[in-house]
Amino acid sequence: MDILGGCFGLILSAIPIIFLAIRIKKDGGPIFYAQERIGKNSKPFIMYKLRSMVPNADDLKDTLLEKNELHGGMFKIKEDPRVTEIGRTIRHYYLDELPQFWNVVKGEMSLVGPRPCLKRELTQYSEHDKQRLLVKPGISGLWQVSGRSNLDFADMIELDLQYIKQRSINLDLKICFKTIRIVLFSEDPGAY
Repeated sequence: MDILGGCFGLILSAIPIIFLAIRIKKDGGPIFYAQERIGKNSKPFIMYKLRSMVPNADDLKDTLLEKNELHGGMFKIKEDPRVTEIGRTIRHYYLDELPQFWNVVKGEMSLVGPRPCLKRELTQYSEHDKQRLLVKPGISGLWQVSGRSNLDFADMIELDLQYIKQRSINLDLKICFKTIRIVLFSEDPGAY
């Protein structure tokens, strides 16, 4: 299901990616953003996104740590000054995630699952939190369709663990359809 869905996703997203690549390139810097993330069983892999921030965003992160709006092992700022003009739009509609269909085709990610964490975030995980690494990370998941940035780190962990315990093709399909609805109709108040 993941490989077929990933291939289908790549085909459907090819035209939007080309259009967005041209727009992102106008801002200068690379089109894609590649970052090491932690996958199933704590195995690192490179995750791809369309670049939505200034090229030196990672270098600027340390200067913004005190503005972090999420507690625990995640970093999120609602009005992040590193996000570009086009970046705000593509983040709102989750379009920056489109290249991750390639990660799905490569077998590093699933269509549905917990979001992959950063290595530095993993160092803050408790043994309880690390249970979310028992499955492949996903492009979308129960956390993303349940409020995303409006939820705190503990809520994310509990939703991810709930998904792992209850996962099934039926639940994956429900999450996929809800994700599509959120993207198409901009129904996610937690998108930033």
